[in-house]
Amino acid sequence: MAYLARRVLISIPTAMVAVVAVFVAIRLVPNNPALGAFGQHAVPEKVAAEMQRQGWDRPILGQLGQFLREVFTQGDLGESFFHTESVAAGLKRTFPATMELALAALLIAAPCGLLLGIAAAVWRNRWPDVLCTAGSLLGVSVPVFFLGIMLRYWFTGLPTGRRLPVGTEFDAASGFVLIESLLRGRFDVFSAGLRHLILPAVALSTIPLAIIARITRFAMLDVLSADYVRTARAKGSAWWRVVLLHALPNASIPVVNITGLQVGQLLTGAVLTETVFDWPGLGKFLVKAVLDSDYAVVQGATLLIAVVFVTTNLAVDLLYVLLDPRSRWGGER
Repeated sequence: MAYLARRVLISIPTAMVAVVAVFVAIRLVPNNPALGAFGQHAVPEKVAAEMQRQGWDRPILGQLGQFLREVFTQGDLGESFFHTESVAAGLKRTFPATMELALAALLIAAPCGLLLGIAAAVWRNRWPDVLCTAGSLLGVSVPVFFLGIMLRYWFTGLPTGRRLPVGTEFDAASGFVLIESLLRGRFDVFSAGLRHLILPAVALSTIPLAIIARITRFAMLDVLSADYVRTARAKGSAWWRVVLLHALPNASIPVVNITGLQVGQLLTGAVLTETVFDWPGLGKFLVKAVLDSDYAVVQGATLLIAVVFVTTNLAVDLLYVLLDPRSRWGGER
């Protein structure tokens, strides 16, 4: 419990520092966000009135205090200069699409990377190892936007640009189309949504898949040379049993760590993927806000990504308690 309490207490100030850093960085950008809404030839009085209404004309510390108070008491992230909806409403509308895309990419990357890494370690210096090493190097080298363009060119039969076909009558209250369609028994909607999701998910999964494969390979090679693995083999245990029941659990800690870090990377990588595939998620919403100098939306989206990243790392730290018994005793045993 002490270990869990320490990790939670560390995560809270980390999230607060991220919130403050993003808020201050946005305010230091040398541009007037109201000019983007009214244009370069806007009437100065209108610009000043809008800045006063949004509170951007106040000192940074005063704006920060008001922002934190509104976030923690009302869940209010401010108002957009270009949209009629609030920032929180825009994030609520677009974030489920990005999260569904990121989770789909992680479901592809984690098991495939794990299997490739195990195969490369078991058959070291043989063709599975060479294939895994070359493939992982290629995976982290090819930009996501280029791979996305190639996938759209090669697989023209798979739809892109929407989450569901035009005319599909399905209202996902939670925003998660695939999960909600399964729960409601709409398998036709699930199939259609999966067809729209597969290409962007594959494109987004390449980099984390390559990283997970490499980390798994290094961790397994280190464990397979340990004394207890040789002892298990000397006792006559089957090779698959030694790999899966003895080596893999002990090599899982760095793999879980890097997999948790990839969740944050997937959210940031979704910006390029959603732009290429015209996916209606947080990444596309954020890109439009950057082009429009809609700083309130940029601030809210960046804060959301930072909080998700910190929360994911907290979950990974808590998972250590289950994977490594030593953490339950503070390293004493």
